[in-house]
Amino acid sequence: MNPNITILVADDHPMLLKGLVDELQDYGFNVLEGVSNGAKALEVIYSKKPTIALLDINMPILTGFEVIEKCKARGLDTRFIILTSYKEKEVILKAQKMGVSGYLLKDEPFVEIKNCIQAAMKGVFYASKVFNEIFEMEIYPELEKIKYLSPSERTIIRLIAQEKSSKEIGELLSVSIRTIQKHRSNIITKLDLPSSPNALSLWVYENKELFLSL
Repeated sequence: MNPNITILVADDHPMLLKGLVDELQDYGFNVLEGVSNGAKALEVIYSKKPTIALLDINMPILTGFEVIEKCKARGLDTRFIILTSYKEKEVILKAQKMGVSGYLLKDEPFVEIKNCIQAAMKGVFYASKVFNEIFEMEIYPELEKIKYLSPSERTIIRLIAQEKSSKEIGELLSVSIRTIQKHRSNIITKLDLPSSPNALSLWVYENKELFLSL
C-alpha cells in the first residue's frame, strides 16, 4: 500500500476501533490515529490533514456528519468514508448529499473497507450493496413523484418540513388557508398518499432529506 495515503479512524466502540486500526495497519495503510469521539476526529483532521477519514456517524460530542460539515466548510481535501449500522434512507441520502467517498455497513467483511479506500483514492464512490438497493427501491421512486409537484406545491412541502402549520404557510405565502388546503389535497393525490389527516405530514417527516434542498 502507498504509505503516503494517511488514514484517521474514528469510532466510539473501543474494540471495533482497535480492530479497524490493527487491520488497516496489517494491510499496510498508514494510520495516523484512532480516536473515539467526533471532537478529537475534527482536531486530528484539522492538524494532520489525513488523506482518508473513516468515521462512525454516532459519536460523542460531534457526529460523523458534523465533522464532515465542518471540514467541508474549511475546504479540506480529506475524503470521508462512513462506517455505520444505519440503513435508513434519510441517513443514506444525507451521506450522499454530503459527498462522502464511501458508505459501508459495520457488518461487512474488512476487505470491503480496503476496497472502499482504494476506490476513494481513484475518485470512485463505493458503498455497501444495501446503499444502492435503498436508492433504487425507496429513494428514486419518491424523487420521481416529487417531479410532478408544481413550484408552489414544492414550496409548501418545504414549509411543512419546517413544521409550519397551514395557517402559517398561508400567511407566509399571502394566500388563504383554504388555498393551502387545496394545495395539500393536490400534493396528496400526486404523491399517491392515503387520505388520512396526517398522511402528508408523516410522508414529509419520513422523506425530509429528499426535498429540503428543492
